[in-house]
Amino acid sequence: MTQNVTVEDMGPQKALVLDFLKTMEARDLEKARTMISSDFVMEFPGSGKMTRFEDLIAWAKDRYQFVTKTIEDVSTAAKKDGDVVVYCHGMLAGRWKNDVLFENVRFIDRFVVRDGLIVQQDVWNDLALHTPDNNK
Repeated sequence: MTQNVTVEDMGPQKALVLDFLKTMEARDLEKARTMISSDFVMEFPGSGKMTRFEDLIAWAKDRYQFVTKTIEDVSTAAKKDGDVVVYCHGMLAGRWKNDVLFENVRFIDRFVVRDGLIVQQDVWNDLALHTPDNNK
């Protein structure tokens, strides 16, 4: 993962989210599990809600070989209930299952952090606009 922001100047919630994203990109699922709460839920475009990394991997395996993120910005917002929302956005790059590369695909990730753990991840991106069928 390429990032244009430094961890040293960020709060603990931002650092947690960036570490989580790096860990997931490296496919270190055991380490990633230490960063999420027992009631963690994630949702990607077209995936529906998922609670296990194994579900995410099964959902993604027929879509692409890999995806990397270039983080352009990270920001936080405090909620009234004490949770912290971390938004990060940037560009995706990767390789589809048919070996076609893609790059410069916009994304936004929204995380909710509670008591030092990630409880929610929502993902929005333009991957559907960059599928091999759309690039003919």
